[in-house]
Amino acid sequence: MAFQSLFIPTTTTPQLLYSNNKNKGIVFGDFVGLSKKTRRRKIGIGSNRGSLVNKWCTVRSVLQFEGKNNGLNKKIKKKSDDSKVANLEDIIAERGACGVGFIANLDNKATHEIVKDSLTALGCMEHRGGCGADNDSGDGSGLMTLIPWDLFNNWANKQGLASLDKSHTGVGMVFLPKDDDSMKQAKRVIIDIFKQEGLEVLGWRPVPVNASIVGYFAKETMPNIQQVFVKVLKEEGVGDIERELYICRKLIEKAAKSEMWGDELYFCSLSNQTIVYKGMLRSEALGQFYSDLQSDLYKSSFAIYHRRYSTNTSPRWPLAQPMRFLGHNGEINTIQGNLNWMQSRETSLKSPVWHGRENEIRPYGNPRASDSANLDSAAELLIRSGRNPEAALMILVPEAYKNHPTLMIKYPEVVDFYDYYKGQMEAWDGPALLLFSDGKTVGACLDRNGLRPARYWRTVDNVVYVASEVGVLPMDESKVTMKGRLGPGMMITVDLQDGQVYENTEVKKRVALSHPYGKWLNENMHTLKPVNFLSETTMDNDAILRHQQAFGYSSEDVQMVIETMAAQGKEPTFCMGDDIPLAVLSQKPHILYDYFKQRFAQVTNPAIDPLREGLVMSLEVNIGKRGNILEVGPENAAQVIMSGPVLNERELESLMKDPRLNPQILPTFFDIRKGVDGSLERALQKLCELADDAVRNGSQLLILSDRSEELEPTRPAIPILLAVGAVHQHLIQNGLRISASIVADTAQCFSTHQFACLIGYGASAVCPHLALETCRQWRLSNKTVNLMRNGKMPTVTIEQAQRNFSKAVKSGLLKILSKMGISLLSSYCGAQIFEIYGLGSDIVDLAFCGSVSKIGGLSLDELARETMSFWVKAFSEDTAKRLENFGFIQFRPGGEYHGNNPEMSKLLHKAVRQKNESAFTVYQQHLANRPVNVLRDLLEFKSDRPSIPVGKVESAASIVQRFCTGGMSLGAISRETHEAIAIAMNRLCGKSNSGEGGEDPIRWSPLTDVVDGYSSTLPHLKGLQNGDTATSAIKQVASGRFGVTPTFLVNADQLEIKIAQGAKPGEGGQLPGKKVSAYIARLRNSKPGVPLISPPPHHDIYSIEDLAQLIYDLHQVNPRAKVSVKLVAEAGIGTVASGVAKGNADIIQISGHDGGTGASPISSIKHAGGPWELGLTETHQTLIENGLRERVTIRVDGGFKSGVDVLMAAAMGADEYGFGSVAMIATGCVMARICHTNNCPVGVASQREELRARFPGVPGDLVNFFLYVAEEVRGILAQLGYDKLDDIIGRTELLRPRSISIVKTQQLDLSYIISSVGLPKWSSTTIRTQDVHSNGAVLDDILLSDPEVTFFS
Repeated sequence: MAFQSLFIPTTTTPQLLYSNNKNKGIVFGDFVGLSKKTRRRKIGIGSNRGSLVNKWCTVRSVLQFEGKNNGLNKKIKKKSDDSKVANLEDIIAERGACGVGFIANLDNKATHEIVKDSLTALGCMEHRGGCGADNDSGDGSGLMTLIPWDLFNNWANKQGLASLDKSHTGVGMVFLPKDDDSMKQAKRVIIDIFKQEGLEVLGWRPVPVNASIVGYFAKETMPNIQQVFVKVLKEEGVGDIERELYICRKLIEKAAKSEMWGDELYFCSLSNQTIVYKGMLRSEALGQFYSDLQSDLYKSSFAIYHRRYSTNTSPRWPLAQPMRFLGHNGEINTIQGNLNWMQSRETSLKSPVWHGRENEIRPYGNPRASDSANLDSAAELLIRSGRNPEAALMILVPEAYKNHPTLMIKYPEVVDFYDYYKGQMEAWDGPALLLFSDGKTVGACLDRNGLRPARYWRTVDNVVYVASEVGVLPMDESKVTMKGRLGPGMMITVDLQDGQVYENTEVKKRVALSHPYGKWLNENMHTLKPVNFLSETTMDNDAILRHQQAFGYSSEDVQMVIETMAAQGKEPTFCMGDDIPLAVLSQKPHILYDYFKQRFAQVTNPAIDPLREGLVMSLEVNIGKRGNILEVGPENAAQVIMSGPVLNERELESLMKDPRLNPQILPTFFDIRKGVDGSLERALQKLCELADDAVRNGSQLLILSDRSEELEPTRPAIPILLAVGAVHQHLIQNGLRISASIVADTAQCFSTHQFACLIGYGASAVCPHLALETCRQWRLSNKTVNLMRNGKMPTVTIEQAQRNFSKAVKSGLLKILSKMGISLLSSYCGAQIFEIYGLGSDIVDLAFCGSVSKIGGLSLDELARETMSFWVKAFSEDTAKRLENFGFIQFRPGGEYHGNNPEMSKLLHKAVRQKNESAFTVYQQHLANRPVNVLRDLLEFKSDRPSIPVGKVESAASIVQRFCTGGMSLGAISRETHEAIAIAMNRLCGKSNSGEGGEDPIRWSPLTDVVDGYSSTLPHLKGLQNGDTATSAIKQVASGRFGVTPTFLVNADQLEIKIAQGAKPGEGGQLPGKKVSAYIARLRNSKPGVPLISPPPHHDIYSIEDLAQLIYDLHQVNPRAKVSVKLVAEAGIGTVASGVAKGNADIIQISGHDGGTGASPISSIKHAGGPWELGLTETHQTLIENGLRERVTIRVDGGFKSGVDVLMAAAMGADEYGFGSVAMIATGCVMARICHTNNCPVGVASQREELRARFPGVPGDLVNFFLYVAEEVRGILAQLGYDKLDDIIGRTELLRPRSISIVKTQQLDLSYIISSVGLPKWSSTTIRTQDVHSNGAVLDDILLSDPEVTFFS
């Protein structure tokens, strides 16, 4: 490794790779943890600089000031530009990752060498950037420096202008409209605003650029770039001048907003201190594009450089970085909540420095800008209001200070600082390396997890360097006097004025000592002390039952969820997937939470592991008014701290007695005496008015409560999630939200998903009074007492049962937060990190504004009727004396429909085992007659072509080559099942998938010893043939765990990177210890009996560049294998998929939420991920819109059972089709749904030898199934008049909505799924059969071709 690092890549601009500083030598090898990926990616041949990103970028890079949403549903009603709520559709259209660094001279000596060295370093960041389809249009690169006064004075002199007064002159770097007329209008607005503010415009300078080196698509959208020079006459201090310029820029932005060209005007910078040069350029093109940067007169004492990789493949010039203060490498996962809270506090933000002009500088955020731009805006506001940059970043991106031994013991004042601001500003949470400067201080800090790399070093010539990797500049090690790396939450700053470097604790201590935060906290902040749980029930069993019925509990909820949590202190585990209909499609009533799916991290930001990252995670919440963040004082500390969001009855009572909070209880019921229609809406309006009045009258705590001593039949409870969301949104819109906290006192909350929903939509805490009562009832029941007495259940007290329930909820919340890469519940609160499936715009706009609801759905009145369907059960004489089992989790006759049901299994077994076509027809008919189960069931085929004979249609043998089986690991399923599936797929020339459990090398050779269907090589199988191979064509990599070795990789036809799994996106594998047999342990390099629960599959993939690096590495280790990346459907997946395609993937797999699993928490199976129909549509359309569709094969899976499913997916754009659970069923699975117990009765999903001996399947059964499916495909193609599958892929015009009624609503909108943005330029076959994407020539090739290189065995 050290050997590689000595090589410098050959480039077209080699002069940029070296510094002319004579004090610097060439040493790369001594930094701790030298990045392997950096070296490999950096080394290359020719003009590509070894950048795999540039090598294979095929994306149209278009400047979209209007903000195209890349395939998000254009049919759903959008909020107006004046909306005060952040819209998820806007947010997810912009994502990125980057390479960053800074160079600073401690003597504050401005030199051109600093600029040259920063360009050199930037050139070495090319591997961290993305580019456009033309290979020249970069996703963005830029430089922030001090204003080069010598350069500008030289220009001024040539223009006949007086030399610029650097102490009173502001310089604006402006992107102006390209059109001449619009540009003139924009200039006029700018000049008028400056004049109105008393500033004198000294002149405009067209920035000299070399447009010939700009990529085609970047040039198409390149703005007119000019600099404006203004004289600030009435201010003296730097801070006042900067504030005046800030006000001017804000006024200009407001004035431009109403103009047609408004979105084309952008200030890169407007300052008396700093200037930003940036654009849609590759790293090494920046210095060539801006000739200023090549001038010896361009001098600065520091430079921040940045290279962007935008996973939105239509990056915009303004989104290149650095921003005005920050250069950001990472992603803010809580951005929607951050923006909503910033909007909420607008009316309360006041500071004397603004002289009453705060209203003129609003808004403080823009959902249509990137997360980096919004974080920059928040930092800018704090800094312009008087904070120094270090303090601003400590407030916005705090470190994990709780339980930090150094801080707690040595620097308690730093802890006090963080405690003080925790209640004032929610952390902007997510992976982040932030470089910042106000012209006087330059610094860098990392997020609390440290999920981005950052190295720093200082040399004897008093220059400090920070970079996201080492090796960016040649460096003489003997000249280095200090070096290190930033750890999680750490900061380093350079004070340019006093020439000092301050490392982490020095920085924090200086900031924390500026005010007596500890004194203020001691005097004003209080902690809610834990209070014991109730020790007896408060209702009799009949009353408890009536309440449970009224609030939508089922026997599964009580027995499988609540009781399990009370007994074990953890979430229940289940298996298989979620094969019931979406709540909106179901014929059974669902509570409101079931319409929400949790969002999760994939690719652009990492999920985190609540076990490994437990130290940096926190469920702590603050209750009470949030003060004015721009002012510092003891009154801001007057809050109540709670250790977690789960309250018991006595703790809630304690809060209600706190006079400082002035709590107000708001009952959440609606009156149906005048009819159901309109009743819910009226009640919500009244509730919001009461909340509004309470806050205006000084209440700092609103308790929304559905508690009632006696239920009334005509006064049902408003779904508590709806009530919380409506009040939260109302208070945001009215500027009151930060004045009070919301607590939900509710009967309708018992699962981790439900707690997460309430918190995500605004509740700070929840008292689940009926769930706790249910725990108490369970513990006191005769059945439970007897089980404990007989030793069949661990003994727990009634208090312990409730404590276990609370513990399970808290652990589950940590897992839900970690799926999205969020560490702090306080940042999750109000962040709305959910998608909605099946609620209409009236509900969403009222209570969940900004959340994505692509398919529309229930109205308020329809929701009221569904709510009533539960409520009436509490009062009906016909109601059973026990809770109903809806069958949402386990299949049961008369319960909810399950796609994988016993009848379906029996019909399929009969068809494939007997090879009986008529039996398969019965199976097809069963599927055709099923209730509406998935979105595609609402569609049907249409064609304007006459049908053709089946004989003219593409052969079944050709079609089956597009089929794959799901990634089922050996361990989750038995050896027999795994090998039988692989053999079947190899016979068909399809592809099986190893899953993440490794593979036995004995399977990699064809069988030659088969006699009468048996082989001594694989004696446990039957129905074999000579020539069979049991190898999996697709071998899965999940962060290199569990049996992944070089030998494993080179024996693959395809390599799949599992970023997410449909049944549990954002989580890792989970193999119970009892399934880890000696054989499984050997393959996974583990020990028998040890549970194998891996971190999230992409825990080691912290950014899009890391994924691109892994793709590169897999292409290197096996150049013959195509590399696929497995994603799970969610809103924004098109954006993610575009980044993956730019990262050189060959295949993108889209999995639906209904994928199977061997073991997973029930809440993950039920409440995460979306339908593949939406994910596939968005992916296909976004790739087409951005010129990437031809680069990748799209594969889709999730609940596939028939040829109809295949053709639906084809019409929506998929090239290949994955079958998971149904493949197991075809080989013998009877859907007992006990995979996680190791007790599968037919040995399909068990490692117990006596059960495996019962395995009934043979490879021929699965072969038969896929041939039947292929023939079904052929038949439908013939009816449609098409002779090959290629001809219908992406042809959504072949789909139309069915004339079918669903029980709950007729308001579903499927127009997005059947919309079209065009077709790929290549046929699907051409795309699928193209060569494996190459890494191009790399250093390895040169070394290996050298005859002098000797290999030692």
